Amino acid sequence: MTVREYLKKKPLLFDGGMGTYFSQVSNTTGSGCELANLNQKDLIINIHKEYIDAGCNAIKTNTFASNKITYQGDEELVKRTIKAGYDNAITSIGEKDIFAFADIGPVLSLSEKQNAFDEYKFVVDCFLECGASNFIFETNANCDGLIEISKYIKEVNSEAYILCSFAVNKDGFSRDGIYVDELFSKLKACKDIDGIGLNCVCGARHMYDIAKQLNFDDKALSLMPNAGYPIVVNNRTFYEGDPAYFGEQVADYIRLGARIVGGCCGTTPKHIAKIKECIDRLISDKFYFDKTSMDMSEATNKTTKTNYLNEDNIEEKRESIFYEKLKRGEKVIAVELDPPSDINLSKFMGGAWQLKGAGTDIITIADCPIARAHMDSSILSCKIKRELGIDTLPHMTCRDRNMNATKALLLGLYAEGVRNVLLVTGDPVPTAERDEVKSVYQFNSRKLAGYVTGLTKCMLPTPFNLFGALNVNALNFDIQIKIAKDKLAKGMIGFLTQPILTKEAFENLKRARKELDGYILGGIIPVISERNARFMDSEINGINVAPEIIDMYKDKSRQEAEQLAINISSQIAKEIEPYVDGYYLMTPFGRVGLITNIIKEIKAK
Repeated sequence: MTVREYLKKKPLLFDGGMGTYFSQVSNTTGSGCELANLNQKDLIINIHKEYIDAGCNAIKTNTFASNKITYQGDEELVKRTIKAGYDNAITSIGEKDIFAFADIGPVLSLSEKQNAFDEYKFVVDCFLECGASNFIFETNANCDGLIEISKYIKEVNSEAYILCSFAVNKDGFSRDGIYVDELFSKLKACKDIDGIGLNCVCGARHMYDIAKQLNFDDKALSLMPNAGYPIVVNNRTFYEGDPAYFGEQVADYIRLGARIVGGCCGTTPKHIAKIKECIDRLISDKFYFDKTSMDMSEATNKTTKTNYLNEDNIEEKRESIFYEKLKRGEKVIAVELDPPSDINLSKFMGGAWQLKGAGTDIITIADCPIARAHMDSSILSCKIKRELGIDTLPHMTCRDRNMNATKALLLGLYAEGVRNVLLVTGDPVPTAERDEVKSVYQFNSRKLAGYVTGLTKCMLPTPFNLFGALNVNALNFDIQIKIAKDKLAKGMIGFLTQPILTKEAFENLKRARKELDGYILGGIIPVISERNARFMDSEINGINVAPEIIDMYKDKSRQEAEQLAINISSQIAKEIEPYVDGYYLMTPFGRVGLITNIIKEIKAK
């Protein structure tokens, strides 16, 4: 009997969390149980048998992390581990009607020269040589390589059964910040994938809440939660979820429409046995899982997305005046103000008032520039928006916040009427401080954009207007263009460029205008002295200053240098005008008066 034939009659019950159960029975800490296929063969076989005796109909080979990335390119070790893992699974099954699935975890930390498909292909080929015909790709955070490797498997064995599963948190986002709807949507159209689902990260109830909103068309839905949430004692991870409660919760998945169930981290044979009892009760109650039962897609059509905001509240849905001007094709002016590093706000707020009076459309605020602690950019954005009535564009870096902190901040910004956000990866913490100040970097700016876009779709009535940075001074601008296109694909709508103070930067700007389908605000920073010019050219990453501009500042007084800065900046604005949707002015050393004079010149021209 094949997996497809079995699923026509009843749900398929998988085993539980091999890694955590192995750690429990062997009294060991950490990961690496896959190598036990070679040096603790009997223990692995016995664990498989315990799950089978508990009532599962399918087991996963003990090969989740067996790949070239994990084993640092040691192909021979990967092959040996996979072959031993597959043989151990087959040995444990014996003559029983149990399905063995080749278990393949995500390939992580790929270099620019590596790609997911090639890494998956090596692992898949090892399994195909062993005779595997059922495959589970689990705990994925994205779809990279899954469609391609599924097509490859079906070309080799058209009867193979392929299940792809994602790990998302209780809000429905993967560790890459991709919302579950987007993950499922990408795989639903792939005819080579037989089932899609969720595993790991979530406990049983939270996974149920996510699953209620999923639509997976004709794919078999698979749900394999953790046994609750872990605690750590003496560097060991424990799950204390009650098996009986767990079994009842997983039984609800079948009532909801899941065809494939099982357990992930923390689930022992006791958990699987309780699921089996609940499934048997469903069958005895004549709850048959066939085409006549209400499946998940039907349930989804009857479920509406929870709306956490009042649809009638205009303030919650209001658009940004700045963004409306962009859409109308008007040239906008954005000005960056660095937040103070202490509690004195008088100069900062006074400068913001001046900029508003000069005709600034939006004030941008850096997020702890050069990785030094300053007043929070988002809080200041809300204050300016509330007190001055002008749009703000807070910078949000990936350096200092994980997914939870990012979501909390975005919800607060939305509630305060801030609709524009600039997403940047962020400067690294200076070397001497790294032992004291820890970076986060859960995302880069592209992944963060995808996360915010997904958050908008599932929680907000109107989207954030997401902007990114574009380095027109990069030595290899081809890479910058490629990255910028990826940012647009992830949901960004435009870019603020680095300062344009060289012919090379100007040419790169022209190219960006031609190749990028997004708004561009050309970067302008007034040079205030020869020393300032040389410092920026030599020590500020992303800023190049033409030698002829540096020479123009020689022997100039402060007053002469300031007038020269106004002239040069307004001339740059005039030259880039055909290639930009607006201007991004950076305020040097808090000299707001200089910026207001440049704005006057720009508007006059």
